[in-house]
Amino acid sequence: MMTNGALKLDRIDLRILCHLQENSRITNVILADAVGLSPSPCLIRVKRLEKAGYISGYGAYIRLEKLADVQIVFTEVTLSDHRREDFAKFESYIRNVDEIIECHLVSGGYDYLLKFMTRSVVHYQSVIESLLEQNLRIEKYFSYIVIKSPFIKHHYPLEKFIQT
Repeated sequence: MMTNGALKLDRIDLRILCHLQENSRITNVILADAVGLSPSPCLIRVKRLEKAGYISGYGAYIRLEKLADVQIVFTEVTLSDHRREDFAKFESYIRNVDEIIECHLVSGGYDYLLKFMTRSVVHYQSVIESLLEQNLRIEKYFSYIVIKSPFIKHHYPLEKFIQT
């Protein structure tokens, strides 16, 4: 069902999304059973959720520590000017920096919160220095080196945020 161009989700759609985000490799038969549908209507709903953009892709979570040492760094960035073109230039450039894996425009005492994944603190510093050389109008930045991540959730508690 469409409402104002958006698909209206019901409780079964939400249950499908919850199951898929926890295990995207679940078979359609098992998913259908878990949400109380027969396989054919379940598959139709999944395809409809994909087409409507609620499901943007499927993937695997990689345990990076098994591959290599990584250093996660969160960085607060403040731009010197706050014109639309300054934000656009900054965002356009950093989108192509492989080591930046998240970028959030935030309110408060700084403009952006960036998440870096690098080989080491030295590698992180070289990436920051190259950013500073690009005339992106970075006024200041503060770095927070991650010592340990006790947990990282890879799924959203959908049922807590969406009312049906």
